[in-house]
Amino acid sequence: MARLKDLLNGSEFETEISGVTIDSRAVTDGCLFVCIEGLSFDGHDFIWDAVKNGAAAVVCREGREFSDPGVPVVFVTDTRDALCSIAANFYGNPADSLALTGVTGTNGKTSVTYFMQTILDGALIAGSPRKAGIIGTSGANVGGVDLGIGYATSTTPDTIELHAILSEMIKKDATDAVMEVSSHALALNKTGGMIFAVGIFTNLTSDHMDFHGTEDNYREAKAKLFRQCRIGVFNADDPASELIMKNAACQKITYGIEKPCDFQAVNIEYTTAGSRFSLNINGTMERFFIGIPGKFSVYNALSAICAALALGLSVAQIKEGIGQIKGVPGRFQSVPNSRGIAVIIDYAHTPDALENIIKAVREFTTGRIITVFGCGGDRDSDKRPVMGRIAGTLSDHCVLTSDNPRNERPGKIIEEIERGMVEIGCKYDKIVDRQEAIEAAVNMARPGDSVIIAGKGCEDYQEFEDKRRVHFSDIETAEKILGCE
Repeated sequence: MARLKDLLNGSEFETEISGVTIDSRAVTDGCLFVCIEGLSFDGHDFIWDAVKNGAAAVVCREGREFSDPGVPVVFVTDTRDALCSIAANFYGNPADSLALTGVTGTNGKTSVTYFMQTILDGALIAGSPRKAGIIGTSGANVGGVDLGIGYATSTTPDTIELHAILSEMIKKDATDAVMEVSSHALALNKTGGMIFAVGIFTNLTSDHMDFHGTEDNYREAKAKLFRQCRIGVFNADDPASELIMKNAACQKITYGIEKPCDFQAVNIEYTTAGSRFSLNINGTMERFFIGIPGKFSVYNALSAICAALALGLSVAQIKEGIGQIKGVPGRFQSVPNSRGIAVIIDYAHTPDALENIIKAVREFTTGRIITVFGCGGDRDSDKRPVMGRIAGTLSDHCVLTSDNPRNERPGKIIEEIERGMVEIGCKYDKIVDRQEAIEAAVNMARPGDSVIIAGKGCEDYQEFEDKRRVHFSDIETAEKILGCE
């Protein structure tokens, strides 16, 4: 419970508040209902529903007119801004008690958060152990134990859920929170008012144009993180870093492989077991090993190493943590089997990510690469033929299938991917049913071949029209086909 005056600076209402929500359907007795002007709905249209369900007070945008709902109404300039302070105050400002690391970029966010958690857990600072929680695509956990707090958005929770999760992390004795901060979350100010100890920028490729409209808008959304962090860690090999750093109000650290930077990986060795590389840290060449193959894994490791250094960890602690990393759920996840084939599950759903995963698998494949993938509906249709061209060029055989078709016809999406494949004359099949597609790919594989199942990673659903979700897991499906159950 909290008083309305304590949640909103400047309010004189003593009204007791039992909870905070932006969904009129979720209102219970004593709740504060905050009217958010969303992408599809406007909370101001549901004030009376909220009051009917028991709302004790309402927060609205200045200038909105409606009849008196019979409960205290607080008018603010921007309800999204207000929600940030309301949620933080309601949960006791948990972000202030945690060392926050925010990770943004098109690809690599989930992997980097897991890398950071592995490095931080067990590391000592001033003689006391650290304990890290992570928030992102795979949910929220502390020390690897799921918190059991779900959220509707796919990457970064909405503001109220976010502060509730951070509060729960403190109860679990977390010292650090590492979170994926999506471009949507930044554009919609979900993390407003939070100060990150470290912000990490991984890379930028075309994505989410359905929401941002232009690549400039997309980049600018990412850039917001670096105006609310103390230290920024940037991928020097990505052209967008220079533009983002121009307006960043933080100390800047750069990492990379190709270009000179603060922490440049040299003497890199790629093997089927992982990658080794050296870094010059304070004048000493230090050797690191990451147990996940591929150049992209070196980039992810570099960002985590730089962030850990910025958080005060020693080189010895970082090496120990990096050496313990074996994999991330749904990211380059191998499905063991007795058929002599490699089956890799990966979340790759952008052109750049798909190219990276296929190239990484090529490094250890002695036979053919068979790639199963599709593209999400209601999202960037321009990338579909591009992904078809990339997969067809780098793979020996492709199976085009359904991903999350949402409100689009799956066959239409596949036809758009196919355009890129026709251009290069590669071998491919079209199988709309994703389970049948995975089964066909696995069964055509011979010893020495690799099967890549891309696009969904550890997601356990497919999303169809009207946001209808059906349980489906690439991992479970592959395990069943391979007899791993």
